[in-house]
Amino acid sequence: PNDSFFIFGPRGTGKSVWINQNLDNAFFVDLLDHKTLIEHSANPGLIRRAVEDNPQCTTFVIDEVQKVPAILNSVHWLIEHYKDHRFILTSSSARKLRRSGVNLMAGRALLKKMHPFMAAELEEDFNLDYALRYGMIPMVLASDSPSNKLESYISLYLREEVEAEGLVRDIGLFASFLKVVSFSHGQLLNITNIARESYVSRIVAENYINILEDLMIGYRLRVFARKPKRHLIQNSKFYYFDSGVYRSNRPSPYGDTGEVIGAALEGLVLQHLMAWSDYSNNKSDIYFWRTKRGLEVDFIVEGRGHFYAIEVKSASSFRKSDLRGLKEFVKDYPEVQPIFLHRGENYTKIDGVVCMPIDRFLKNMVPDKPLLHI
Repeated sequence: PNDSFFIFGPRGTGKSVWINQNLDNAFFVDLLDHKTLIEHSANPGLIRRAVEDNPQCTTFVIDEVQKVPAILNSVHWLIEHYKDHRFILTSSSARKLRRSGVNLMAGRALLKKMHPFMAAELEEDFNLDYALRYGMIPMVLASDSPSNKLESYISLYLREEVEAEGLVRDIGLFASFLKVVSFSHGQLLNITNIARESYVSRIVAENYINILEDLMIGYRLRVFARKPKRHLIQNSKFYYFDSGVYRSNRPSPYGDTGEVIGAALEGLVLQHLMAWSDYSNNKSDIYFWRTKRGLEVDFIVEGRGHFYAIEVKSASSFRKSDLRGLKEFVKDYPEVQPIFLHRGENYTKIDGVVCMPIDRFLKNMVPDKPLLHI
């Protein structure tokens, strides 16, 4: 954008790299640098002096602004008084910003999000099996040892975001919780069960889930309930933001089961849908649908001018019975476009349902284009 904006996104998704590649003439404040962090923590108004001392520069970047939320007051003032300047603020955590008055910036700076790679960005380098195992985080894909990088990725969050910011009292319990909650990836969220298996109270478990959402490494998906014609469940679903992060956290002592791979595949589709929505001018809302009788559709995507129902199966072959949830949803919402994704090679249409290979669907998912533009 030509105006000032935030870039939110988990660590390693490329925020700083994108800025360095596209804004080489900007004045850069790196709050991950210890010396810079101390200076701006002691005097959050330093950014105003930087603007005044560099009249030739009109773009200013503050990287990981959540480290010193008080800077937002100065940036707010600068946006009001320097109309021809642009201020870009990156953040991998919304927690401290929310608590420290990020709403002061409402309307003054656009909110943008950066996600892991999309298959369309990687083009021919995209490999579905590789993505299911290691995910799509640029930092991980650029590594010679993606498994080790995934392990250190979680440690980085625990050390620099959770422990350093004092978000939890017991970092060991929180690390164990990350393993426990991985069993809820793609499942209905049962906080009571998660709390019991994590040896924490329900309130603490709820707080831990909120922390994952604030750090943008996990999110809840709500049930689609627009003018419901059936009795729907009320629970949300939980997903890690990246399939590789999920697989890294998911204990699987007996190897990767069909359940693990299926959950990773479902999450991979969802992270693409999230990116497609956030990168498009026409934003979409994403839900799932499940009745109390067990009818379910993995994802409902609703936006201006489009409405999709998407079911994901990890099998390479399928039967008509696999389309039941989609067909029942179509009965309630006949305007929807149903899509069935599978691991096979056939592209076909059965009873109005488009059935296509998952990798083909992901590779052709491009922002601002319909999901079925091929």
